[in-house]
Amino acid sequence: MSQYFEVHPDNPQPRLLKQAAQLLQQGGVVAIPTDSSYALVCQLDDKSAVEQLRRIREVDEKHHLTLLCRDLSELASYARVDNKQYRLLKLGTPGPFTFILEATKEVPRRVSHPSRRTIGLRVPDHKVTQALLESHGQPLLATTLIPPGETDPMNDPADIRERFQKMLQAVVDAGACPMQPTTVIDLTDDAEPRLVRLGSGDPSRLGLSFD
Repeated sequence: MSQYFEVHPDNPQPRLLKQAAQLLQQGGVVAIPTDSSYALVCQLDDKSAVEQLRRIREVDEKHHLTLLCRDLSELASYARVDNKQYRLLKLGTPGPFTFILEATKEVPRRVSHPSRRTIGLRVPDHKVTQALLESHGQPLLATTLIPPGETDPMNDPADIRERFQKMLQAVVDAGACPMQPTTVIDLTDDAEPRLVRLGSGDPSRLGLSFD
């Protein structure tokens, strides 16, 4: 039975988030709210937790996972970022953008893309997510909570717990999320940024336009 933490969306209770962080540190997979949708998260360096996260989603190692970071200084430890890329990142964080970047050696090879050595990174604009990251003390590996065979993320924390209670260590309930995916931009091409998915983040905020 997974634990269930009901937290205030604007003033989340530190005690409850500390308990959720402890479950993550013990190798658990936890469902949390973000500024785009509910997500599954686990520790970056925990092999069995990463495998469990993939099992729940039924995705293989070619599926890009995302690293949730507190801020840009943290993000720079896990991705190679030049000055041009950094300017774009600064314009889009925190916010509903996921950036595909070249991973550094700090990122375990098993969680980066197997052929490209890339990782998705973002800084979420959600008070509960940020507070959990702060309590945990390091980035979390994440994937959108889309059940196998479906196309839309789950948005009801009680339903998430009922469906995955034997596979998750906890669900953090902060109410419904926007259910709009992030805009994904690939910055690994030296020439120009490439739009992978148009979501809730407006590329014009970054000074970009895509046909």
